[in-house]
Amino acid sequence: MDVNFKSISRVLWLALFANLTAAAMKIFIGKAIGSASILADGFHSLTDGSSNVIGLIGVKFASKPVDKCHPYGHRKFETLAGLLIAVMLFIIGINIVSEGVYRIINPAMPDITLESTIVQVLAVLINIGICTYEYSMGKKLKSGILISDSIHKRGDIFVSLGVLAAIISIKLGLPPMLDLIASFVVAALIFHAAYEVFKYNRDILVDRAAVDDEEIRRICLDFNEIKDVYRIRSRGVEEDIHVDMHIIMDHALSIEESHELIHNMEEKMRIKLNKNVQLFAHIEPQNSREGKLCN
Repeated sequence: MDVNFKSISRVLWLALFANLTAAAMKIFIGKAIGSASILADGFHSLTDGSSNVIGLIGVKFASKPVDKCHPYGHRKFETLAGLLIAVMLFIIGINIVSEGVYRIINPAMPDITLESTIVQVLAVLINIGICTYEYSMGKKLKSGILISDSIHKRGDIFVSLGVLAAIISIKLGLPPMLDLIASFVVAALIFHAAYEVFKYNRDILVDRAAVDDEEIRRICLDFNEIKDVYRIRSRGVEEDIHVDMHIIMDHALSIEESHELIHNMEEKMRIKLNKNVQLFAHIEPQNSREGKLCN
């Protein structure tokens, strides 16, 4: 496992530990004061840790080196793990809506205590801390799974904030129905987070363009030997970008000169676009397409 994947794994292990700590705290307090709602929320926090486990499994597979059957590597296993997290978020949102509908049919006054309020505040603080850390490390390490899991944690923050707001409002004398309204708002926010995670990972999986074509074109045409470029394609993630294109160049260039030119173009792309760009070019002499260049 390379250094980058090791760093990603460390972040996921830390997030898992934070989730288990929050769950243990809620379960302990829930049993101590006999609160069924806090106890249930504690077990819900245990299931949140499953996203970290999915991430760890995904990173384990994604870190495998290139082999004969996977010439482009195994990085998309990380993307698959991100899609599973999106599915989990959708399921959480559906469960919240179902619970809200049940409580409309079977109304009950929420059990509000000082202990439950303190637990929710602590849960919010823990989730905000780990969510912020995961997202910043995801950007730094260019990890789709960390970014996806941080969005998942953001959903947990919405849940905790919604419950906390409802608890405080009801304590201040507002109607208990506010608790139900808050739960539906939270569900909507979680569905939105699920879509964000799904869209982010879907674009990688279906090879959405990773770099702007026009920027690539400008870099190529900075070289006087290049007469035109066409069929520019790019795919991948920030840590592993593949660019391929057809290049029309001065027909007087030798094979050695053409080879050196391609290397210089790739290096310039790595400086201006992304240090992980890998360029694959199909070379054509200028006079072979004269008068019929493609755009």
